[in-house]
Amino acid sequence: MLFLDRRDAGRRLAPLLKHLEGTDVVVLGLPRGGVPVAAEVAKALGVPLDVCLVRKLGVPFQPELGMGAIGEGGVRVINDEVVRTARVTAHDLAEVEARERDVLESRARRYRGEREPAVLAGRTVLIVDDGVATGSTARAACQIAHAHGAARVVLAVPVAPHDWAARLGADADELVCPHTPWSFYAIGQFYDDFSQTDDDEVVACLKEALARRAPPGQAAPEDREVNVRAGPLVLRGQLTVPGSALGIVVFAHGSGSSRRSPRNRFVAAGLNRAGLGTLLCDLLTEEEEMDRANVFDTELLARRLTDATGWLREQPEAQGPAIGYFGASTGAAAALWAAAEPDARITAVVSRGGRPDLAGPRLPAVTAPTLLIVGGDDRLVLGLNRDAQARLRCENELAVVPGATHLFEEPGTLERVTHLARDWFTDHMASAHDGVGRF
Repeated sequence: MLFLDRRDAGRRLAPLLKHLEGTDVVVLGLPRGGVPVAAEVAKALGVPLDVCLVRKLGVPFQPELGMGAIGEGGVRVINDEVVRTARVTAHDLAEVEARERDVLESRARRYRGEREPAVLAGRTVLIVDDGVATGSTARAACQIAHAHGAARVVLAVPVAPHDWAARLGADADELVCPHTPWSFYAIGQFYDDFSQTDDDEVVACLKEALARRAPPGQAAPEDREVNVRAGPLVLRGQLTVPGSALGIVVFAHGSGSSRRSPRNRFVAAGLNRAGLGTLLCDLLTEEEEMDRANVFDTELLARRLTDATGWLREQPEAQGPAIGYFGASTGAAAALWAAAEPDARITAVVSRGGRPDLAGPRLPAVTAPTLLIVGGDDRLVLGLNRDAQARLRCENELAVVPGATHLFEEPGTLERVTHLARDWFTDHMASAHDGVGRF
């Protein structure tokens, strides 16, 4: 026995990772047993904690043989050699992937609730487990992290077989393990208490880490379900405002999307981490969404967005912060239309894969600095954005994300959108707050 329990293992592993302090690092624990270990490491380093959700794709007639793995955000890693040797058809692969994807998404909801996964692109990703036996899950986790655009992947465990570096060295940029005994039968033999970690403990670890990351004396921001008054209607929304928020970004969804949109929620979570508040609300009722014409009624959507903004300005949390708009698809047209109103007082606008052309006659009247983000492979929409940009008279930029299609589903592309939006909002909201900007 080397460790009292997983928490003890994490505390004893942490000193070997001190060289990562001060870098842009995020710790990912492998559920379930790796999360308590990872929690202690994240606490010691003072960095964020999340889970690394990975599902192995087993060959249908031999499930223990992995033919690939999947992770969140649509990331998949396929071993073409195994698929070819085992003669797995595309149909068989799709069936296995769909089944494992359901399990992965269910666990993501259980562990995080509505929180979005940590952004990995461009960061050092520290993957932590309670030990390595075969190494198959750890290898898959490293591959998934790389697929998400991690700049560097470090795998750290308290105990592993003596030859673990030979097994996993190609998948991680750095391996850290304090104990690599020759006599290795199972991970549990090195723990006094190796009782099973349950889902509740995983959730508790994540919540504790989230609370620690909040500014001193300030609780971590929590999502608040709100009823947003828009004329005679009440729209459902979700308001998140960190303490001393620099600004609040109102999301305008489009093309039948809603406040539950995983892509918009991903971006919103990134803005929250940067100290910005967010309001995600449905601009259409369920009945109105049934009529597709409403989705393209820019004037209607803009009017609802204006009403929602008026409601927001009356809330206690919004008395000081600047207000910005983030629009996606047809929602981008609504955001620009609403921002063009004479008394809009909007500090900045960001469009993701938007249709600003649908706000055509109002574009010259927009005064808020506007960032148009388009996927490099979304050629039709890219052309429409270039035409719309030519009609803008305000400060504006067009950012093209290489390799991205309309929904930014490709690995790392949505993270890039989040970084661009974060920087645009914080720069212009800071100027407005300091009295340098327009308001």
